[in-house]
Amino acid sequence: MVGEARPDPSEARPRGPAREGSCLVVEDVVVSYAAGPTVVDRVSFSLQAGEAVAIVGESGAGKTSLARALPGLLPRAASLRGSILLEGRELVGASESDLRAVRGAVLASILQEPGLALNPVRRAGAQIADVIASHRRTSRAAQRDAVGGLLQRVGLDPELARAYSHQLSGGQRQRVAIAQAIAAGPRVLIADEPTTALDALAEREIIDLLQELRRGMGLALLLVSHSLSTVARLADRILVMYAGRVVESGPVRDVLTQPLHPYTKALLSCLPPGLERRGGGARNRSRRLPTIPGSAPDPTLRRAGCAFEPRCPERLEACVTKEPGLCSPQAGRSLRCILYERRD
Repeated sequence: MVGEARPDPSEARPRGPAREGSCLVVEDVVVSYAAGPTVVDRVSFSLQAGEAVAIVGESGAGKTSLARALPGLLPRAASLRGSILLEGRELVGASESDLRAVRGAVLASILQEPGLALNPVRRAGAQIADVIASHRRTSRAAQRDAVGGLLQRVGLDPELARAYSHQLSGGQRQRVAIAQAIAAGPRVLIADEPTTALDALAEREIIDLLQELRRGMGLALLLVSHSLSTVARLADRILVMYAGRVVESGPVRDVLTQPLHPYTKALLSCLPPGLERRGGGARNRSRRLPTIPGSAPDPTLRRAGCAFEPRCPERLEACVTKEPGLCSPQAGRSLRCILYERRD
């Protein structure tokens, strides 16, 4: 089994009070591996109580590595640097016992592929009860009652507590995974691709469930997703990642209707026919679906300049050698692009 990452103790980590109103503050987080590649590169953002922030980008952008870094669930071969403040507590460099104390109780994760995340030889209810028992001393009878209540809360029959994961549909497994995540009453929930491999009906139901839980429990939600339609329905703010860095961020409505970074524009241009964007109508079904030329860069081959430059239709000569800095061309928006750096 893969263990947790061990942060490099020699790295200086910023400490201090969290931004006002924020329950999670991530500052200059870097995730790299022993073989050399840096998969998350100086990522910073904050998450307020009750807020939903989405992270989007192609496969290999670093989304899942970032999501796993927050609760300390990276592989042992990974190195984690920077600062992760959870309600004022520094998680980077925290002991395993300290991390276990906050996992589930303060910060919980819904991992990709619940069919793999759930133990196939243990009943669903027992796996939910494990989370309760790890944070509260209760009787077995109280645990059974709590498990039944949690299953009902996520829209499942309490009798399914006796089922094994192979006896459940994809949507039911995802609901069990969500029940497991909220069992100890966390205040921050990380949902990593929560609708992957679900049919359209199950996807909509899971989105509605997450929205209901977020509002009912006052959860801060960090959503990792490829699906821009899911992001549009669930999130308040969006972070667009490319090659390990956040290249654009801002309110969901603004970013989806008026994208600024060429990469964000390219992602939105690849929406399937008939899919509606906020502020826009359905696409012409007869038009061929566009793609982004080229492929995401190899993280082992770092290059000078902008990582998106080889694929960018708006690239300038300076993009080849100059790394774009962070700029804010509009209120509430930020991005890394030389095109806007010059106007800022």
